[in-house]
This record gives sequence, structure tokens and C-alpha cells, in this order.
Amino acid sequence: MTVPFLTLIYPWTKAFHIVSMVAWMAGMFYLPRLFVYHCAMQRGSAESERFKVMEHRLLKQIVNPAMIATWVFGTMLVLTPGIIDWSAPWWWVKLTAVLAMSGFHGAMSKWKRQFMEDRNTRLHRFYRIANEVPTLLLVAIVIMVVVRP
Repeated sequence: MTVPFLTLIYPWTKAFHIVSMVAWMAGMFYLPRLFVYHCAMQRGSAESERFKVMEHRLLKQIVNPAMIATWVFGTMLVLTPGIIDWSAPWWWVKLTAVLAMSGFHGAMSKWKRQFMEDRNTRLHRFYRIANEVPTLLLVAIVIMVVVRP
């Protein structure tokens, strides 16, 4: 199914998709880094409470809206006639990576809640490793879109 009208606004849709994706990725890179530093703070300390505010604001005011916008504009691109060759494997790999990114986003939301409730049990090393996940997924997504192997 495609929506012919979307052809008229394709450049705008693509531009806003890229802008929202960049904002989403910026937050996806930064939030685990905040978790790394938050692990070093004593529970209940002023510093820990400051990290809670930073993490909450980043997620609610930037990362969540950017993810939603990325999905909205991405869906509009998919519905634009002639943009997706449904038989091409690159599209399915990209979609899988975006779904994985969304799942990772959900995991970070859960981790943020645990920090908010002073229930984090993970060490900074876990979050340092987790910080690499968005990078790997982004590399896969960009290669699929640009190279289309």
C-alpha cells in the first residue's frame, strides 16, 4: 500500500526523518553514558538526584519524542510510492535493526526507572558495554540505506 500524495512531500519527509533520527541517536548515545556516571554516585546523594533529573529529562523531552518522530516519518517514507522495493533484503535488515534500536530504547527506559527508584544493581561496566549497542545498530542501518547490499 502506498499513498501517492506522499510523493509530493518526499524531500521534506526524508529531511525530517533524518533530523529526528539524529536527535534520537544523540540521546541513545548519551543516556547510557549518564548511567555509567550515575553508577558512581551514592544513592540518595545530591549528585545522584541530579543524574535522575538529567536522565528523566533527556528521555522524556528528547529521546522519546525523537523516536516517535523517526517512526512517523519513516512510516511515511515506506508509504511513499517507489521508495521501498519489498523484495530487497536491505529493507528487512534495516527494519530489524530499527526494531532492535526501539527495543534497546525500551530497555534504557526500564534502566532509567530503576535508577529513579534507587534499584539499579548493574555496574558501570554493563552500561559502558551497552553504550556500544546503538552505535552498532546505527552502522547497520546506515549501511543498509546507503549501500543497499
